[in-house]
Amino acid sequence: MIDPLWLAVLIIGLGTFFWRGSFLLFGRSLPMPDLVRRALNYVPPAVFAALVLPGLMQWQADGSVDGARLAAGLLAGAVAWRTQGTVATLVAGMLGLWALRGLGL
Repeated sequence: MIDPLWLAVLIIGLGTFFWRGSFLLFGRSLPMPDLVRRALNYVPPAVFAALVLPGLMQWQADGSVDGARLAAGLLAGAVAWRTQGTVATLVAGMLGLWALRGLGL
């Protein structure tokens, strides 16, 4: 017999999966105004910025921004813009952060 808690988690998980998946399967055929379709193009960059920026703007105990983290993030952003490569972006950002931390910044 399955535990009722795990059964509830399974049902809710499947419901969420099918609810979100339905938009992938049927979303293109839904009638939508052109303005809404154009606006949806800005959702991925906005979500990405909302996920990344709080990590870059970490405050220190004295109220200042962590300059090394912010500089490494800007370096990673420049590498991403130039190379369009995920691995190069991650390597540049981490090496930049480690170098700045090693210099005591």
